[in-house]
Amino acid sequence: MMHYDSLQQAVAALNKLQKTQSAYNHALGVLYLDATTAAPSDTWEGRGQTMEIMSQITYDLLANPENGALLAYLEDNLEVLDEQVRREVEVIRKEYDRIHRIPAEEYVAYSVLLNDAQNVWQKAKNEDNFASFAPYLEKIVDFNRKFAGYYHPEMAPYDALLNEYEEGLNMATLDVFFARLRQVIVPLIAKIREAEPIDDSFLYRHYPVEQQRKFSDYLMEVMGIDRSHCGIAETEHPYTTNFNNKDVRITTHYFENNLVSSMFSVVHEGGHALYELGADDRYNYTALAGGVSMGIHESQSRFYENIIGRSEAFVHAIFPKVKELFPEQLEGVDETMFYRAINKAQPSLIRTEADELTYPLHIMVRYEIEKQLIAGTLAVGDIPARWKELYREYLGVEVPCDREGCLQDSHWSGGSIGYFPSYALGSAYGPQMLHKMEEEIGDIWPEVAKGDLSKVTHWLREHIHRHASFYKPGQLFESVCGKFDARYYTDYLTEKYTRLYNL
Repeated sequence: MMHYDSLQQAVAALNKLQKTQSAYNHALGVLYLDATTAAPSDTWEGRGQTMEIMSQITYDLLANPENGALLAYLEDNLEVLDEQVRREVEVIRKEYDRIHRIPAEEYVAYSVLLNDAQNVWQKAKNEDNFASFAPYLEKIVDFNRKFAGYYHPEMAPYDALLNEYEEGLNMATLDVFFARLRQVIVPLIAKIREAEPIDDSFLYRHYPVEQQRKFSDYLMEVMGIDRSHCGIAETEHPYTTNFNNKDVRITTHYFENNLVSSMFSVVHEGGHALYELGADDRYNYTALAGGVSMGIHESQSRFYENIIGRSEAFVHAIFPKVKELFPEQLEGVDETMFYRAINKAQPSLIRTEADELTYPLHIMVRYEIEKQLIAGTLAVGDIPARWKELYREYLGVEVPCDREGCLQDSHWSGGSIGYFPSYALGSAYGPQMLHKMEEEIGDIWPEVAKGDLSKVTHWLREHIHRHASFYKPGQLFESVCGKFDARYYTDYLTEKYTRLYNL
């Protein structure tokens, strides 16, 4: 076992570990980016082998017992370490303990299960056959319940899982949050059903991909994304990947008969990218690099996508360019019609295609089901029926089949239980941030209407982006906005949709 003669030597060892981890993650990230954007379809075999070996190396790198001795030595000397190193030790300790608490044979068995489950889920979804996926999901739920006990035996199992994705988040907070949404959004949707529907048919005309690519470049320019540090590629499912704060990539997917799908993917992923690009240099190649949590990350992407991107001011700024790129498709369409069309609210079956208002209810369905699954009060076999029941109750829609119901998302087959709520939380953080931003810097909309987002981005960079993962998510949010209060979110949605639909 390594013995450290000095604190300096131990800190150097910690830095080396972090830089090595960062290098492997960079390489794995480039492989994944290539796999999803550029690699020919039948090239997975060799890449799979490389990724398997590299993943094993990164596992061994962290799980090495010498890291336990290193962390213990540093923890004995915390008071003399600077605050950044203290936080690095805290984050690496959490990762190290997580790996060590799960017995190696269970970790391997779970990895194999997830690999199989992913394929079974894909097939089950294509064939609309939940029964074929159910036995795998049962095992995944059992493993997660067991892992929750390893992570935090003192917590309720689902709280322990939520905490893995959003440190500090628990059912008590989420129950209050979702109850508020249910109380406000469900009746609001019912009123909208009775209102005059908004015509958005012109958004689904033929929009040539070549023109849409030019539109993406333009949107990134308006967002102030530095293209020498951020690229865009095309993939099946849009995502953002960051290698460091000087190299971030976003992806999108173009549909010839849908203008807004890629438009909002670019603005959404662009929000993630601005967060990563805005991180302070000092966190590069450390455990604190990149955004702190899923919820805070989503707060940034949804802020740009919804609060800015679907605002009247932003539409005013970009509409001339949209008309210039698509003159025939938007013949006879004016700015107001475009604004209303991109904000149309209509309960639907598919979460990823949901509008701003109905989106959180999709998350609420998954939250209710996950909570019951982990508590053991809902059997896996009963998920389809419960799913249909909740969609009827919250969204007023009938679920015709499991493919468009409980088989639509890949999260459960990937083992991500406790992950969904942070999507809704991210959306809800935004209006409270906007409130604080306007309190501090005044009315942002006249500048947004001119296509200038610099004031908005500067405020977010100062308060959120530059800190990377230095603060815990709840601590970061509260230091900027005070205690989280879902009313900012429900008030924002009520005001916006009441006006939009003249309710």
